[in-house]
Amino acid sequence: MSILFQGLKVISANEVQKPQDYVFHKGKLELASSDDLPSNLETIDCSQMLASKGWVDLRCGVGEPGLEYKETIDSLCQTLIGSGFTAAVILPNTEPVIQSKNDVDFLINRSKKYSVDLFAQGAVTKNTDGENLTEILDMHHQSGVKIFGDGTKPLSNGDRYMKILQYLQKFDGVLFDHAYDPLLSIFGQMHEGDNSTMLGMKGIPSLAEEVAIQRNIEILKYTGGKVHFQTISSAKAVSLIRQAKEEGLNVTCDVSIYQLLFTDNDLMDFDPNYKVKPPFRSELDKQALLEGVKDHTIDAIVSNHQPQDYDSKFMEFDLAAFGMIGLQTFLPAMVKLEKELGWPLLMEKVGGKPSEIIELQNDSWTIFNPNEEWLFNRKTNTSNSQNSPWFDQKLTGRVNYVIQKGELIKLDE
Repeated sequence: MSILFQGLKVISANEVQKPQDYVFHKGKLELASSDDLPSNLETIDCSQMLASKGWVDLRCGVGEPGLEYKETIDSLCQTLIGSGFTAAVILPNTEPVIQSKNDVDFLINRSKKYSVDLFAQGAVTKNTDGENLTEILDMHHQSGVKIFGDGTKPLSNGDRYMKILQYLQKFDGVLFDHAYDPLLSIFGQMHEGDNSTMLGMKGIPSLAEEVAIQRNIEILKYTGGKVHFQTISSAKAVSLIRQAKEEGLNVTCDVSIYQLLFTDNDLMDFDPNYKVKPPFRSELDKQALLEGVKDHTIDAIVSNHQPQDYDSKFMEFDLAAFGMIGLQTFLPAMVKLEKELGWPLLMEKVGGKPSEIIELQNDSWTIFNPNEEWLFNRKTNTSNSQNSPWFDQKLTGRVNYVIQKGELIKLDE
C-alpha cells in the first residue's frame, strides 16, 4: 500500500521544516515527487502533524518474567509502539534478573513479533546485589549485549565499579549507572528539604546522588571506559557531569522527563503517584536540569517507565513503592515542555542522541499530532499498571503513525 502524507512537517536537527508532501511506498517514507507517484494513493491530511526519527527510550522497566502482573513483554511492546517509541533499553530488574545469555534471549525472543527493538541492559552483579560480578563477557559474546548496569540498584562498591569498567573496555561496552549512595538515602521517601520537614517525611538528600556521581567520575578517570549516568536529578549532578565532559571523559547522561515538570511541591497532598526515585527535587534543581538539556550536558530524556501494581502503590505514602509509568504520557509531557525547549531539541534528546549512545542505526519514523486531545483512563491505557498522576485526565498530544522495518503502523484508529 502507498500512502501520501500531505503537508507533513518534519523535525530536523535545527528546525521544524515547512510542510511538504511525503509518500510511504515500498516500506520507505520519502519526499513525494509528482513525476513518479504511485497510482491509487491513499491521502492523509497531515496539516496538524509532525514527524521525526523514531523515539528511543534508554530506561524502561518490565515485569516479565516473575512480575507479569505489573507489565508483560507483550503489554510493554504494545505500549512502546503506541507511544511512538521504536526502540527501548530494558532494565534488568525482573525476577529472575536479566543476568545471563538465557535471560537476554528470553526477552529478545518474546519481543520478536513486534516492530519495536528491545535492548537488554545486562546486570553486572548477580541478582543486582552490588557485589558478585555476572558473566559479563559471556553475555556480550553469546547474545551481543553491550549495555550493562544494575538498573534501579546503585553500584556502591568502588572496587566492583572499577573492575566492571575494566571488563567493559574489552568490547567497548557502556555502563549505565543509576548513581546514588544507598546509605545516605536509606529510609528516604522524598527530596530532603523544607517540604519533607513540613510533611514529617524522611528525606533523600541531593548529596546521596552527588557524592556517588563524583566518586564514579574519579574511578572513570583512573580506569578509562564509558559511563552513562541515568536519571540525574540535582543541580550539582548537572555541574559535575558538565565538568567531566569538559575534561574529555567519555560520559553521557539522561534525565527522566517528569523531573523536568514536577518538583517536591507536588507531593504536599501525599499522592503516592508522585513517589519516584530519584525524587522530585527543588525548583532550582528543575531549572538546572532544563538548562542542562539546553546546553547538551544532558544527552537524553527518558520515560523511566516503572510499572507498579495497585496493591504496592496505592497505600500510605511511606509504604508505597517508588515509580511511575511514563510511556503513553511521554508525548503529552513533551508538549508541556515544547515552549521552553522546542521540538528540534526535544527530538534530539529522544531520538538522535539516544541512538548514538546505544549505537543504533535509526531508520524509523514517528508521526504525531501535538494538538490532539485524548483521555488517559482504563479504556485507553495499554500498560498493565496505572500508577500515573495523569490517570483519568485529558491529555494533549497523540502519536498517529510509526514507520519501522518497512511497516506502517496506524495508531489512531
